[in-house]
Amino acid sequence: MNMTRWLLLPVLAAMLAGCGTMADPTTWFGDDDPALEPAELVDFTPVVKPQLRWSLDIGDTGTAYNRLMPAVRNGVVYVVDAEGDLRALDAESGAQSWLVETELPASAGPGVGDDLVVIGTSDGQVVAFSADSGEERWRKDLSSEILAVPAVDDAVIVVHTADGKLVGLNAPDGEQLWIYDHKVPVLTLRGSSSPVISGGTVYCGLAGGKMIALSLDSGLLEWEQHVTLPSGRSDLERMVDVDADPLIYSGTVYGAAYQGHVAAMGEGSGKVFWKREMSVYNNMAANWQQLAVTDAQGNVWSLDPDSGSARWRQQALKNRALTAPAIQGDYTVVGDFEGYLHWLSSADGSMAARMDIGDAIVAPPVAVGDVLYVLTSDGRLVSLGLPEE
Repeated sequence: MNMTRWLLLPVLAAMLAGCGTMADPTTWFGDDDPALEPAELVDFTPVVKPQLRWSLDIGDTGTAYNRLMPAVRNGVVYVVDAEGDLRALDAESGAQSWLVETELPASAGPGVGDDLVVIGTSDGQVVAFSADSGEERWRKDLSSEILAVPAVDDAVIVVHTADGKLVGLNAPDGEQLWIYDHKVPVLTLRGSSSPVISGGTVYCGLAGGKMIALSLDSGLLEWEQHVTLPSGRSDLERMVDVDADPLIYSGTVYGAAYQGHVAAMGEGSGKVFWKREMSVYNNMAANWQQLAVTDAQGNVWSLDPDSGSARWRQQALKNRALTAPAIQGDYTVVGDFEGYLHWLSSADGSMAARMDIGDAIVAPPVAVGDVLYVLTSDGRLVSLGLPEE
């Protein structure tokens, strides 16, 4: 089952002292439910053979967070493990450029800009390092743990804390520039949407079902829009967190809510172009052809980015705790809880390849062109390419 989705229970914890945290909502009603059993993998004839380019052990990233993920910029892969070991690697060869043993309880990141690499910690710190050397530049204490990758701009860094605040920090020294405070519902998924910067605006999803756009310079609200509206009588039924990061593609902002909808909104206005009912907490991926989505039940969808209509759905991986999808060449790629990567044809969703790379895959695979970077829970970072045709 998907052990990356935990719950924040600030009020219920006081009422139910000693009960501890609760796991993935899909497991609340009994692990013996046959409907929740992971799908058995079925043999098929591969049509493509992904090629291992390099592999490196970086240290345990665990299964508690899915926000420790590789970031690729200017031919360099930046990656951090749960104990704070931060590395810069050559994207082509995997050769290590530098390593900093920060000893920080890293919980999100790294976020990367041209000059800075930024991580968030479980004790509420934001720490910035030189992208060239790994030298620490500054650190800033915030109000709560950080479960979202910081967004890094040349002038401003935006951080989403678990208690519902978006904070704009001055990139050179970490001083606070502005703060946007959002009330967090009583019951939420353990996770936060990572802010995304586009032009002079920062976009972020919120617990409670909203997407917001803020001025990057001032933090003032430019627009807000409901990806979905809470409904139902109980806090559980009304839990519609937008944990997926905003996906900005061709002037459209795509958002997705747990127990809610996938929605397409205008980047400048927030106007809703379309909505499709679907429960999603993972990130999405897009190109000119498709919007790729994994839903909470483990279905992989290809949606028309202009209308939201389904191009295809692959149901053979249900309940396998799938990662967010990545688009690698002509294929849609997802990882699962047993350490398998699955390549699906982006044309029709048929199975094209499968590879066992080790431990559970929690972090979303990262695709840069035809190259895929995948991090497992036990800290194996793998670079995979597609064969030349």
